[in-house]
Amino acid sequence: MSSGSAYKFPTGRSAGTAAWLRGVLLAAGLGCAAVLAAGATYLGLQYLGGNFHTVVAGELYRSGQPTPGRLRHYVHEAGIRTVINLRGRNTGAAWYDAEIAEAARLGVTHVDFAMSASRELSGLQADALVQLLRNAEKPILIHCEGGADRSGLAAALYLAAISKTSEAQAESQMSLRFGHFSLPFLRSYAMDDTFENLEASLGYTKS
Repeated sequence: MSSGSAYKFPTGRSAGTAAWLRGVLLAAGLGCAAVLAAGATYLGLQYLGGNFHTVVAGELYRSGQPTPGRLRHYVHEAGIRTVINLRGRNTGAAWYDAEIAEAARLGVTHVDFAMSASRELSGLQADALVQLLRNAEKPILIHCEGGADRSGLAAALYLAAISKTSEAQAESQMSLRFGHFSLPFLRSYAMDDTFENLEASLGYTKS
C-alpha cells in the first residue's frame, strides 16, 4: 500500500464471509444468553419452590431451608419422620428456632449435623453422616440452606453407601438439576472433592 492511500475494505466474497461469521457469532451469543436465562429461571423457580425432591421414595427426601409451612406440607405429603438439618445448630436464628418449634409440634425427630458447602468432609465425618442416615427413622428429610450443595452430597452418600446404587446415580444428586455447579473454581466444589475422595471406600473402584 502506498503512503497516504486509504485502506479498502473487503468486497464481494470476502465481505460476504465476514458478514456470515458475524451472523454466526451473534447467533451463538444470543443462544448462550437464552440458555443462561432459561437456566437462571429454572433455578430461581426451584429455590422459590423449596427445591424439594425425592431421593428414594419412602426413605429420603431433600430440600432447601423449609419454612414451618413447607415442613408441615412435607410431613403430611411424604410422611417425614426425621429432619436432618445440615446447617448445624443455630439457636437464636429465626429460621432455626422456627424449624425446631414446628418439628416438635409435628412430633418429628430433629437432628443437627453441621456441614459447610465450602469445606470437604473428612472420612470420619462422612462415616458419621452415613450412620446417621442409616439409623434415623424414615422417611428422612435432609436440608441445607439452598438444597443444592450439602444436601446433594448427603443424598449422594445415601445412594452410594446405603442404597448401593451406581456411581452415576449417586453423583447425579450433585448436579445443576438441584442448583449445584460442579465447577472446580467454586468453593462448593468441596462437595465434589469429598465424594471423589470417598469413591474407593464406597466401592467405586473403576472411576
